[in-house]
Amino acid sequence: MEPEVAAFLKRILTTIGIVLFWMCVNSTAGIMFGYAFIDDKIKIGNVLFYIWLVIASPLLFIWLRKMWSEEIEFDR
Repeated sequence: MEPEVAAFLKRILTTIGIVLFWMCVNSTAGIMFGYAFIDDKIKIGNVLFYIWLVIASPLLFIWLRKMWSEEIEFDR
């Protein structure tokens, strides 16, 4: 396989893997452990979950934008 194509596919697979991992962590913490839902009153787990979500989401998108903004040199 061409090195440029391999680099492009690696970038795609890295993006898919990181986003799926991020989604699994957030859905497990939020839905499975119940931190996304506020029942009777706000608990420390709810606050920490939403702080994590507010901080991790932009960091993920900044990292993805940085990774995809780098050019891959395709030889012609």
